[in-house]
Amino acid sequence: MRKDLVIVGGGPAGLAAAIAAREAGVEDLVILERDARLGGILNQCIHNGFGLHTFKEELTGPEYADRFVRQVQALGIPYKLHTMVVDLARQGVHSACPVLVTAMNQKEGIYTIEARALILAMGCRERPRGALNIPGYRPAGVYSAGTAQRYVNMEGRLPGREVVILGSGDIGLIMARRMTLEGAKVKLVAELMPYSGGLKRNIVQCLDDFGIPLRLRTTVVDIQGKERVEGVTVAQVDEQGRPIPGTEEEVPCDTLLLSCGLIPENELSAALGVGMNPATNGPFVNESLETDMEGVFACGNVLHVHDLVDYVSEEAAWAGKRAAAYLQGSLEEGVGKVPIRAAGGVRYTVPSSVDPGRMEEEQILRFRVGNVYRDVCVEVSAGGHVLYSRRKRVLTPGEMEQVALKRAWLEQIPEVQEIVVAVNNPAAS
Repeated sequence: MRKDLVIVGGGPAGLAAAIAAREAGVEDLVILERDARLGGILNQCIHNGFGLHTFKEELTGPEYADRFVRQVQALGIPYKLHTMVVDLARQGVHSACPVLVTAMNQKEGIYTIEARALILAMGCRERPRGALNIPGYRPAGVYSAGTAQRYVNMEGRLPGREVVILGSGDIGLIMARRMTLEGAKVKLVAELMPYSGGLKRNIVQCLDDFGIPLRLRTTVVDIQGKERVEGVTVAQVDEQGRPIPGTEEEVPCDTLLLSCGLIPENELSAALGVGMNPATNGPFVNESLETDMEGVFACGNVLHVHDLVDYVSEEAAWAGKRAAAYLQGSLEEGVGKVPIRAAGGVRYTVPSSVDPGRMEEEQILRFRVGNVYRDVCVEVSAGGHVLYSRRKRVLTPGEMEQVALKRAWLEQIPEVQEIVVAVNNPAAS
């Protein structure tokens, strides 16, 4: 089987990319989704707050996903559900279909698709307990926050009655509120870092409004119970994240939820051989969201973890449009790749390089900082020239920032060797 475009993942990124590619003229495409329905993680996110940027109205996760699913169906875009992609392999740079996709499902068994272009949109997964090195037995009652969310919102099950949450990522904050609304008692949210990993609005709406304490520089050092969680021991940590002796506190509970970060699902990407950015655990991409492998694009949380799904959809639509241009041979002629370097408190940027000759008038640069900074300037510079500078009252790791890089800025600088995105004179608060 041959396809012009294969999209791996039918969540918000895959849906938006497919719609944009079809509207740009790609007829021969398919979405491969391992779940029973399209929409990805949004199907279990029944809280509101989605769509304010994309649709200018407030929607729940399923409502937001449904808008895109309806567009996919109206455009007649084919998709396969219950279909797991098990391997991606190169067939050679001179092949008409350079990527071989191996997938499987119950109806067709194992089969392959030769793809002229590929969009990676597999999303991300939660960091499990095994990666956190928490001592203790393995009793019932320890869940990732996303698993608990699925139990409560989709299966109508309450995981526990007395809850401690480790990690202050957005899913953990939202589940603190959700468990409270369902009648559970959330004792506290413990966060290893000196700052929360979630959006400020979620801290206010999910913790402050319900009187749930957030303890920074605190972690779980032990889990009590063999058959079922009976309690946890929390302790304060020093600047290296090591528990401080004498600060231990026993907290009785029957449930521990883990919200300790998200990991982009890039095992398939790595197997394909695309270059990976250690700062994001996602691929390096250029201004077209194309990886260092020609014809392979990436978008959404598989590229870098987003805070708002609206930005996922915006980014994925751009990937779909550029994949269409690649297939049609209409990508602009380039003048050379210019790397973008993150410096001065900035952890990473997406994209990680641009070709000024292939840029549109504006190129969105998204980035995250590595600490909390107050009253600083975000600067973009090249060739000793400051192209952009803006004062920011506060920058936090939990909130993604973005800058519109203008092509006209780069055209004024001869032979740009490097673009630098930095926080000017950062001092962690």
